[in-house]
Amino acid sequence: MPKSNKELSLEQHEELLTLLKARFEKNMHRHTELEWAKVQEKLEANPEKLWSLNEMEETGGEPDVVGHDKKSGDYIFYDCSAESPKGRRSVCYDLEALESRKKHKPENNAMDMAANMGIELLTEEQYRELQELGNFDLKTSSWVQTPANIRKLGGALFCDCRYDTVFVYHNGADSYYAARGFRGSLRV
Repeated sequence: MPKSNKELSLEQHEELLTLLKARFEKNMHRHTELEWAKVQEKLEANPEKLWSLNEMEETGGEPDVVGHDKKSGDYIFYDCSAESPKGRRSVCYDLEALESRKKHKPENNAMDMAANMGIELLTEEQYRELQELGNFDLKTSSWVQTPANIRKLGGALFCDCRYDTVFVYHNGADSYYAARGFRGSLRV
């Protein structure tokens, strides 16, 4: 049994590592020069990050390694599900947006969900990098980190990919749609 709500049981730990290894090996085009053994070693040394990856997995994100920061030694994981993760859709952008809704409030917001999972929303730049690795959000869209000046005016940014092109849009931060969620990143 886990010691805290942010620790995995031994069984969960082993199952997640097996799943992540299989995904890593199936999608070598995302990380051509990396070795799973080194990634696993880093994960084993950071159980709280493994917990966050499990949260990404449990909400439909299908996390995978997309890079390695040679300066810090961190491995970079993004949600690589074909569409915006199912367990993170129908959410507005942040708590301020959620609290501003008078009727028909969604159950949650993207920024708080990400923080509770120990991850960050992708930036627009990261979202574009992800799109270089495959076809993502062809039917859905994903909130991305929004600059403070836009958010201060009540807006928030989201992205999708249509017509082989990444589009960045704006919406009221309090809006939410069944086909819009968010993608996260995690450094381990």
